[in-house]
Amino acid sequence: MTIDLQASPRRSGVDAASAAARRVIAALVRAGDISTADMADVADRLNAVADDLEAAAPALHDRLVDMWRGDGNTRHDPATGPENPIAPPLEYTGTPDGGIEAETTLDLPYQGPPSSVHGGVSSLLLDHTLGVANGWAGASGMTAELTLRYHRLTPLFEPLTVSARQVSVDGRKIRTVGAIRHNGRDCVTAEGLFIATYPPRPR
Repeated sequence: MTIDLQASPRRSGVDAASAAARRVIAALVRAGDISTADMADVADRLNAVADDLEAAAPALHDRLVDMWRGDGNTRHDPATGPENPIAPPLEYTGTPDGGIEAETTLDLPYQGPPSSVHGGVSSLLLDHTLGVANGWAGASGMTAELTLRYHRLTPLFEPLTVSARQVSVDGRKIRTVGAIRHNGRDCVTAEGLFIATYPPRPR
């Protein structure tokens, strides 16, 4: 049986618009106030786009129901979601040890220390990756504890490997480990405890 590790991106619709928004976010952070761009005009055009989207948006409850329809991978999460402009997005593959991994290069929107990934962004990516690894292994749940160790700065603009694998299941308790690596060296490692339970989906 084939299990999808994340939702597949589409070339049209909200996926395409979200991909364009990722470009805009990265370009804005790169440009700053020292660019030659007319930022007042940029703001006016972006606000016009936001006005159009807000006017056409469905009721919040209807959108939440739509987001959680079906039993597959969500399309909106902030790590892999093709509908979410803040997602890098990660694209996982299975690994020989039964875990998963993704290759990604993060740009300035994810900066914390100079030219380095923000620690909170690392936490977000690892929390999500550990959760997906649990689903891949066949036993999943909600995060109860997430312990991170920051070994060294995680660089922007360089290829990173984000990986995770489930290590044990004891009743409802699931333990999982993961890491963000650069050139084979640990930048951040994680240990997670998950509890096999889920909140109800919007109906």
